[in-house]
Amino acid sequence: MKNIIFLCIENSNRSQMAEAFAHLYGKNKVNPYSAGSQPLGKINPKAIEAMKTFGYDLTKHQSKSVNDFRNIPFEYIITMGCGDQCPYIPAKYREDWNIPDPKNMEMKDFITICKIIEVDVKLLLDKIKD
Repeated sequence: MKNIIFLCIENSNRSQMAEAFAHLYGKNKVNPYSAGSQPLGKINPKAIEAMKTFGYDLTKHQSKSVNDFRNIPFEYIITMGCGDQCPYIPAKYREDWNIPDPKNMEMKDFITICKIIEVDVKLLLDKIKD
């Protein structure tokens, strides 16, 4: 099992949804986590609603700080497009997906971002060797 972490600033939207998709599609392959450099402390209700459409209950997640994961050896670090504000954690592989923050988007656009994240997570999981 490979440790993978999705990073952003608030850990309330993109990184949470990416972690959720990794849980859905990466069973027996990855241990997914998510965190933020300045965690908001809660999950955006729009993210919770959007993930319901994919059959995932995001209410079980918490907004977490990158500092909570400094001692875990990660194989993959995926940043969501937060630029210089994205936290740094060492890993064997690092990617920046540059996904727009859907925080203030209308729900239909939020779902579109969700679908982009879903595709990216599936592509990442395909690349990860057992």
